Amino acid sequence: MKKVSVVILNWNGRDLLEKYMPSVCKYSITEDSDVFVADNGSDDDSLNLLAEKFPDVKIIALKENYGFAEGYNRAMKRIHTPYVVLLNSDVEVTKGWLEPLIAFAEENPQVSAIQPKILSLRNKDCFEHAGAAGGFIDKHGYPYCRGRIFSTIEKDEGQYDVPIEIFWASGAAFFTRTKDYIEAGGLDSRFFAHMEEIDLCWRYLLAGKKIYCVPQSKVYHLGGATLDTENPRKVYLNFRNNILMLYKNLPRQKRDKVIFFRKMLDGLAAINFFMSGKVKNVLSIIDAHKDASDMIKKYYKIEVDITEKKDIISDMKHCNRSILKCYYFNGRKTFSDLK
Repeated sequence: MKKVSVVILNWNGRDLLEKYMPSVCKYSITEDSDVFVADNGSDDDSLNLLAEKFPDVKIIALKENYGFAEGYNRAMKRIHTPYVVLLNSDVEVTKGWLEPLIAFAEENPQVSAIQPKILSLRNKDCFEHAGAAGGFIDKHGYPYCRGRIFSTIEKDEGQYDVPIEIFWASGAAFFTRTKDYIEAGGLDSRFFAHMEEIDLCWRYLLAGKKIYCVPQSKVYHLGGATLDTENPRKVYLNFRNNILMLYKNLPRQKRDKVIFFRKMLDGLAAINFFMSGKVKNVLSIIDAHKDASDMIKKYYKIEVDITEKKDIISDMKHCNRSILKCYYFNGRKTFSDLK
């Protein structure tokens, strides 16, 4: 039996598949691993391309576009290997990229998820925004990475080549135990896309599991292939899902205070968008908070476990700080500066 399945979710991404599938097939179809494409009901020529040019890739055909989260959840029902990698369609992998991930997982049974070092396809000397060398979250719920804080992206000079325990692993190249994924309930499909991997990792941590970055594995990510950073739809999903994630996973005695503070900070972000002439993004933030409140009332008020949760953020190194204060007021622009 093979050890790992590499699963790529696709929706009308023919051009991305044609460009990046060659490296994935070359370095991921081995004695230990298979490659799957889970197709979210594409109506372009994606499936024909795969049949003609990549016949060794296995197809999971879904009937419609279920989004990132639910698309992967449905695909995971067809996976039977001990490990799986959820891999974005705009990722170029490297020779031997799977071996360090498998070895680390087998040596560390308490680790549920691992990410490789993720570098930029646009500038291969630099880290990529979505994950870099491992993700963290600050005490107000702002995600940042070892190698990327806000818009400051570091050059990779080997400064983060040591495996490290992290708060979240990037969904661009998310290696996980299949069993742990299923037991945790998978990605929250109501997120649709964005922040869903951080939410899942938080649930892993609450269950006593660990998350790691293993930089001995390396991939290159294009990033922004679906939506660029300040696209109004992406702004909406990021702001909405961040509030939902905080509500779901913070302990009750801390949750309301953090969410109240985040709403004030999000208000400042909306003012900044307005001053920059990005009115659609202002409306996206307003809609995000309205819809987050509605979703909490409709779904999460009932579903969130009322027992006291662990305060993971306060307990984990690198997390119990304000990254806004470090970055904007203390001038600490890189992860190495965060003393």
